[in-house]
Amino acid sequence: MTRIRLEYHGHVAYITLDHPPANTWTLASLKAFLQMMVELDGRPDVVALVIRGAGEKFFCAGADLKMFADGSLAHAREVAEAFGHAFEALARFHGVSIAAINGYAMGGGLEVALACDIRIAEQQAKLGLPEASVGLLPCAGGTQRLTELVGPGWAKRMILCGEKVSATLAYEMGLVEGVVTEGHAWEAAQQMAQLVERQSPSALRACKQLINQGRSTHRDAALPLERSLFLALFDDANQREGVAAFLEKRAPRWRYDQSKPKE
Repeated sequence: MTRIRLEYHGHVAYITLDHPPANTWTLASLKAFLQMMVELDGRPDVVALVIRGAGEKFFCAGADLKMFADGSLAHAREVAEAFGHAFEALARFHGVSIAAINGYAMGGGLEVALACDIRIAEQQAKLGLPEASVGLLPCAGGTQRLTELVGPGWAKRMILCGEKVSATLAYEMGLVEGVVTEGHAWEAAQQMAQLVERQSPSALRACKQLINQGRSTHRDAALPLERSLFLALFDDANQREGVAAFLEKRAPRWRYDQSKPKE
């Protein structure tokens, strides 16, 4: 049993991690998550993805450590690769991914949130990467994505010292983009996904591509690409629809079968 669910509502997909009591990752659930991301990759009509944990206490407590109890190197390699493939597919998702952190987000639980575009945490949530305390390390992007978000100092405190941070501190650090009261992360994430639905799906793809590329490319190279993708949108029906809808003071009727803008 994979204990993970994918549902669709309009142009938004919802993934629920449901492996009581702590929504931990297993090899089966990681493979199931990857298949869900492959499915979403073939759905241009889906512009947003919300990920949440079932229950009230945990978003996700990370990997089920029983997977590593036998010390098998071959099995550890399979799990590490499954983590990498799953979360890298999430990071590449063409739409906007939002983590609704409704409780503890530890280890691989924080790493799946780090692979999302936006993170919303409830005020009682705790976030951490405690792998070193059990002789392991974050292998699903944690060392890289956390450092990118909060800088090396805080990344070292959380990874090397095992510090767990509150939602409020996570917001101050830039680790999460919003903090809400207990029980409201799901609602807040849904509202944000509805905002995403209002945007042109073609423009969304181009903007996300530019933002992500700008993190790894020198600005002098990214700026010409920005202008290039801007002009490419003029070959897209959604550009004409967006301008017409604005001038006619009506809601746009987006098309979701458009290919991403050419570079």
